[in-house]
Amino acid sequence: MTLLPQEIIRHKRDGGTLDPAHIEHFIEGLTGGRVTEGQAASFAMAIFFRGLSVPERVALTRAMMNSGTVLTWDLPGPVLDKHSTGGVGDTVSLALGPAVAACGGYVPMISGRGLGHTGGTLDKFDSIPGYVTQPDIDTFRRVTREVGCAIIGQTADLAPADKRLYAIRDVTATVESIDLITASILSKKLAAGLQGLVMDVKFGSGAFMDNAGDARKLAESLVLVANGAGLPTSALLTDMNESLASAAGNAVEMIYAVEYLTGRRREERFHTVTVELSAEMLLLGKLAASIEDAREKIEHAIASGKAAEVFQRMVTALGGPADFLEKHRTHLQAAPVVRAVHAERTGIVQKVAARAIGVAVVALGGGRTRPQDPIDHAVGLTELAAIGETVDASRPLAIVHARSEAAAEAAARAVRAAYTIGDGKAAPGPAILERIGATA
Repeated sequence: MTLLPQEIIRHKRDGGTLDPAHIEHFIEGLTGGRVTEGQAASFAMAIFFRGLSVPERVALTRAMMNSGTVLTWDLPGPVLDKHSTGGVGDTVSLALGPAVAACGGYVPMISGRGLGHTGGTLDKFDSIPGYVTQPDIDTFRRVTREVGCAIIGQTADLAPADKRLYAIRDVTATVESIDLITASILSKKLAAGLQGLVMDVKFGSGAFMDNAGDARKLAESLVLVANGAGLPTSALLTDMNESLASAAGNAVEMIYAVEYLTGRRREERFHTVTVELSAEMLLLGKLAASIEDAREKIEHAIASGKAAEVFQRMVTALGGPADFLEKHRTHLQAAPVVRAVHAERTGIVQKVAARAIGVAVVALGGGRTRPQDPIDHAVGLTELAAIGETVDASRPLAIVHARSEAAAEAAARAVRAAYTIGDGKAAPGPAILERIGATA
C-alpha cells in the first residue's frame, strides 16, 4: 500500500490494519498541511466505524505525541500527573497537584478549559487575578522544578496534531470514538514527559460516559495504550451521578478548594476521590511502599497544611497574589445576586441530574456555548444538596450566584428540575467503583 493519504483512508475504511508507518505519515501530513481537513475528517470517520487495534492506538498516540515538542525532565523525583474525563464540581486537581508535590512528586499538569457541561481546571485558575495559565515552556519548567507543581494550559508546542484533529472531530460527529479519545488524551500526556499517570474516568448523569460499562471500556483502553507507549498508568472509575464538590463554577470552586486545603471544609466524597487518585500517583512514582502507605502520606500532606503551602507557592510563582490563601475571597470576583433555591416540597434527595447542574452553570455564564465566549468567573452554584440529604425550609437545594435577578431565577428553575425529591431513604453509590491497573 502506498503512503498517499487517500490510500491510508481507504485501507482503514475497508477494515484493514494500519502499520505504524502509515499512521506516522498521515499525522505528519496533518501537522505539515499535506493532509486536508476533508481527508482528516474521513480518516476520523473510518476509525469511528472500523476501530483501531491496541497496536494501532499506540502508534496513533505516539505519532500525535511526536508532532510537536516532547518535554524531558531532570528532577530529583518522579514526574506524575492525573487526568479526569470531566464532570461537575470536579475540583480535585486543585488539591491533588499540591498534595502529591508535598509528598515528593513533581506535577506538571497541563489542563483544559470547560467542555460542554463540564467545568475546566484552567477556567478555575483564570479566576485568580494575575495567575498566568499559559506561560512559556521555560516558566513552566522553572515553576515545576522550584515548587513541585504547576497547573497550566496546553501550549501550541505540545501535540499540535491532536489540536487540529480534535477541532475536525468536534464538527464531524466523531468525538465519541474511544480510540480517538484515547489517542487525544494520551498524546498530550506523553508529550509532557510524564513517568506516571492516573486516569479518573467518570460515569453517571454528569459524565460524558453515562454508564459504568462504557467508562470501563475507555479506562481499559487508556491503561492499555499508555502502558504500551511506555507510560505507567492506572485508572479509577469514579461516580458522577451528582456534583463531586458541593460547589460548581469557577471562583466558587476555587474558594471550595482553598477551604478544603486549609481544613475549613472536608466533604467525604470529594476527600475520598482526591486521596485515592493522589495515592495512586504516589504508588506509580514509587513514593510509597503500599496503597495504605500512600494514603497515609497524602492524608498527612493535606492535614498538616503542606499541600496548602505548595498551592500558595504555585499561585505566587505563576503571577497570582502572595496572600491568596488568606485573602482569597477578597481577590476573587463575587456575583452581585446570591439567593437560596428551595425545593417545592420537604423531602429527601433521591436523584440528581448532574449534567443539568453543569448546564445551569454554563447558562449563568460560568461556561461557554461557543469557543470564543468569555467566562464569568463569579457565577455558579454552592451548597449543592447531596443524594440522601433532607431538604426543607432551612436546607435549600443550592445557593445561586448570578449576575442578575433574571439569571438567578432561570438557574433556580433549572436546579429544581435537576433534583428528584421523595420520602424514602436514599444513598449515593460508592465514590469509587473500580481500579483498573496495568494488567487490565
